[in-house]
Amino acid sequence: MMRLAVLSDIHGNWHAYEAVLADLESVGEIDVIWYLGDYAAFGPHPAECIRQVQAHQKALGEDKVKVIGGNTDRYLVTGERFVMPPAADEQAFRRLHRARTTTDALLNWNLEQLTWEDYQFLASTLGKETSLKVPGYGYVIGYHAVPGNDEAMLRPDTPEEEAADYLLDREGILAIGGHIHVQMDRQLGRWRVINVGSIGMSFDMPGKAQWGLFTFENDHVTVDLRAIDYDVDAALKDMQATDYPAPEWAARRLREGR
Repeated sequence: MMRLAVLSDIHGNWHAYEAVLADLESVGEIDVIWYLGDYAAFGPHPAECIRQVQAHQKALGEDKVKVIGGNTDRYLVTGERFVMPPAADEQAFRRLHRARTTTDALLNWNLEQLTWEDYQFLASTLGKETSLKVPGYGYVIGYHAVPGNDEAMLRPDTPEEEAADYLLDREGILAIGGHIHVQMDRQLGRWRVINVGSIGMSFDMPGKAQWGLFTFENDHVTVDLRAIDYDVDAALKDMQATDYPAPEWAARRLREGR
């Protein structure tokens, strides 16, 4: 038997991350742990979350704990931002302006909380994927959004042909990602495609910290998509206690998933 834990999209939410680490400890021995990106952006504790990921990897070793980056890690490192389509009318233009203003304020504030060492760590994670050959089962791949692209959307309702194209040039039978903040388990041809959801900002289960546990026995995998309660009020109080620039924006996402 082999067990793989997959964690993704912490987004600077320390309270949610603590809850997942405690749950991870409670399930017993894990052979491999994957972190699939988006460690710091938009939350009140970006540096603390980055440093705990590093500490986790240092304590257990780089062979056991694999760390790759996500799109918001790239935004903090490079200054890039979400790509949005041109506004179709004046109302959409106003929404675009509000979204851009909020996003820029949050990412710039997050960057101010980081040290040079934190920044270097994020930079070292960019553009990576991970994989594992499980004896008796086959190849498992891990990525942030889709293979080769940290920003594309592979959702539960993505048309099958489009979704399958994302995996066209990869070998394996099990594909695991994050990014969309929604847990998912769907079959695409030979691929079983799993999304473990988000630790720090779940959209489908607001107030829950999500991760995935994969248990391999011979040619079979048992998938346990976990969703753990955490103290949302404490996370929001952390924002109020600092100069976090958009507490109302964060409250909607943590409480309502939008």
